[in-house]
Amino acid sequence: MAIFITDECINCGACEPECPNNAIYEGGVEWNMQEGTTVKGDYKMENGKIVPSDEMQHPIEEEFYFIAPDKCTECKGFHDEPQCAAVCPVDCCVPDRDIVETDEVLLARQAKLHA
Repeated sequence: MAIFITDECINCGACEPECPNNAIYEGGVEWNMQEGTTVKGDYKMENGKIVPSDEMQHPIEEEFYFIAPDKCTECKGFHDEPQCAAVCPVDCCVPDRDIVETDEVLLARQAKLHA
């Protein structure tokens, strides 16, 4: 499952540089699929929508850091555990029970993001 950041986030930013997929953004910041990945051209999002990989997406959260679920691999293919959760001083990087994914799905996403 993807990781998400709860509203208990203190905006310390410790998680952002730890993400190997550049999936973590400060609240209110637009993001795209291309940043921190090797993705070029059109990209099929998990919801089936196809977007240009450099097209800016709306922030998922305005007030605190957030994780773009289309870029989150729970660090599969890079680390043994999600690095955002490992460094978070308030334990607000937690599994998203609404987005349950297998290791195979996460590894396939990692391969797609870093071809």
